[in-house]
Parts: sequence; C-alpha cells; structure tokens
Amino acid sequence: MSRAFVREGDGDDAMLPERRVSPHPNFVTASGLAQIDSQVRSLEAARLAAREAARDVAQGAHDAAALATIERDLRYWTRRKATARLIVPAAEPDVVRFGTTVTLHAADGAERRLRIVGEDEADPARGLVSWVSPVAESLLGAVPGEEVEIGGVRYAIARLAGEPVT
Repeated sequence: MSRAFVREGDGDDAMLPERRVSPHPNFVTASGLAQIDSQVRSLEAARLAAREAARDVAQGAHDAAALATIERDLRYWTRRKATARLIVPAAEPDVVRFGTTVTLHAADGAERRLRIVGEDEADPARGLVSWVSPVAESLLGAVPGEEVEIGGVRYAIARLAGEPVT
C-alpha cells in the first residue's frame, strides 16, 4: 500500500486546511467591518473557553479538534480585519458603486433591492451581494434609468441610496 494512504498517529496533530482568503481587495461597509470585529471577539472568547476546557483531560481529542477549528477561523478573521478597507458610500449616489443600495424594477412590476457589499458580508437572501459577484458586475457603474440583466431578467434601475437595505 502507498504511504499516502497510511494513517499515522492518532490524528491529534492533523492540520485543518486554512480558510481560503480572497485575492480581491477586502472592501467592507461599516456593518461589514462590525461583523468582522464581532467574529474576532467571538472566536477569541471561544478560544479562551476551549483552552480552559482542555485543562480537563476528560475532554480529550474533541477539545483539540474544536480548538484547531477555532484557531483556524480566528486566523482567517484576523487577516480579514487587518486587510479591511472601509468604504463609505455617498449619501445620495448618482452611480452604482460599492455600498450603494439599488432599487430595481422588472417589466412585470416586480421590485428588487440589492446592496453591493464586501465578500464576507454578502447574503443574497437578504439582498446583500458581493462586489465581485456577477450580479454586482452587472450593476457597478450603472445609473438610474439604465437597464441591466440579472439572471436572465431585465431590470430598470429605479433608485440609488447610500443607506443599507432594511
């Protein structure tokens, strides 16, 4: 059997793969930066709790695996915080840019609101789209009255705002 398929040790020293860090600039909105700060604080607290629990030998390998996951995630969020570039959108934007909330109207009368945000803040179900997504690429640089196609549907850009989607 190839050595590549032989398990060595008890697995406690197994390395978790690092979380992939985007090659794009880490643009963030104010709420995105707050979310990153919250993640770092939460993981630091979880790390402290896991280390305290690890002192109890009965916890065993579960704590070691949990701590490895916490440490990996903390490294990711610490890097994201260190590279964050806060972008404050214009209060009354005239063109779609990072941080802009866009109100779209479809021909059938349907209305859709999207906000262009950082990669870690993106949540399409809530109308928050990453600035590097295909949807954002369709919108960036557009102006009110212009038509864009998103997912095979044509929309007219009705309004732009600097405040977040609520």
